[in-house]
Order: sequence, then structure tokens, then C-alpha cells
Amino acid sequence: MKSLSSYRELIVWQKSIDLAVTIYEITRNYPSEEKFGITSQMRRAATSIPANIAEGQAWRTTGEFLQSLGTARGSLAELETFLILSERLGLLNNPTSDISLKDCGEINKMLNALMKSLSTPH
Repeated sequence: MKSLSSYRELIVWQKSIDLAVTIYEITRNYPSEEKFGITSQMRRAATSIPANIAEGQAWRTTGEFLQSLGTARGSLAELETFLILSERLGLLNNPTSDISLKDCGEINKMLNALMKSLSTPH
């Protein structure tokens, strides 16, 4: 992998920022009684994805970057779970859920590819 001057150059970081913004927009319409429940959990998981990518790239060692990417992948799985739960609870309609889950799948593939690239000797 070529040397990056900033995590902001990573497309996976850019897409995860977009996803976090989408999650904030989606949860803005959730009932107020969910403010400290699923709304908070979804926002925390969504913002954790790009934050961990950025933190890992900033460490500048491959091992620490891989660990942070693994944490980002865990937050992504958590977010996917909350999206599915939101749909089943009737908080989120199917088309919105499908789009967000598709975005999660794309980010997951990108994280996996980046992790594989970092793990492969060059």
C-alpha cells in the first residue's frame, strides 16, 4: 500500500463518514424515547467506524492500524445489527434499511480488502 499523508485519502474512511451522516439523518426521525437507547447506540457505532480508521492510520504502524480496522469492522457489524433491529421494530422502513445495509456491506468489503493488503508482505 502506498504511503498516505492522511486517513482522509482512504475511500473507506470517506464512505464511512457518509454512512455516519446518513445514520444521524435516519435516527433524527426516531421516537424521542429512543434518544438514549437505539438512537444513541446507532450513532455511536456509526461514528466509531471512521474514527477507528483515522486513529489506526495515524498510529503509523501496521499492527496498530490492523487492530483499529478490526475495531471499525466490529462497530460496522454492530451498526448492521441495529439497522436490522430498527426495521423489525418498525422504526425504519425497508427501502432505507436496505440502502444502509448495502452501504455497510460495501464498507465491510473495503475494510477486509485493506486489512488483507496490510497483512500481505510486499
